[in-house]
Amino acid sequence: MKKRIVVISLGGSLIIPDEVDAVFLSRFKKIITKNSERYKFIIVCGGGSIARKYINALKKEGIGNDFQSFAGIAATRTNARFMSYFFRCNQHMGIPHQIETVRKDIQNRDIVFCGALEYKPNQTSDSTSAEIAKKFNSIFINLTDVAGLYNKNPKEHKDARFIRAVSWKDFDMLANKMKFKPGQHFVLDQAAAQIIKKNRITTYILGKDMAQLDNLLNNRKFKGTIISG
Repeated sequence: MKKRIVVISLGGSLIIPDEVDAVFLSRFKKIITKNSERYKFIIVCGGGSIARKYINALKKEGIGNDFQSFAGIAATRTNARFMSYFFRCNQHMGIPHQIETVRKDIQNRDIVFCGALEYKPNQTSDSTSAEIAKKFNSIFINLTDVAGLYNKNPKEHKDARFIRAVSWKDFDMLANKMKFKPGQHFVLDQAAAQIIKKNRITTYILGKDMAQLDNLLNNRKFKGTIISG
């Protein structure tokens, strides 16, 4: 049976919130490895604290958004390479920098890691993930450090309301209430919101509880947010 491709955006805040979260990554590895018997995974890594530190240093120096974005891209690729080591992937192939390389790699492997691909302004690794999901006509799972989408930041507001399901249109409006900035911290960036809306990509937002990812992949009830029609 041909394996279905699943695209996962692995938030940098899960890989390296400050130091590498090896406990979480071990749980993630266990779930991905187990489910690779049924699926092929393209895992796009965010930049996390490495990206934010680079970006903040450039900002203090008065260096503009383009260079800040390049620094963020470099951090996502560093994290992708690290994650491929963590999974003991064959490093003779390196990590893809172009979507065509992703396509070739996933033909021969069950798990492919990458960071942001070619530079595009006002985008993060989220939009890379959405573009890849579009290319492969796959579902898109965004893993972040909160359990799903809320009406406001649950880390700052105890009365934040969890949103179980939202339409592509409403999510796009929500994402675009804020102006893009390199290193921003929202569940999905504005460009990704537009891509999933335009291409009607079913998207899931899940938190750190890897049981929820396992449940979703195995068609069981899960806690998270669904973005769809």
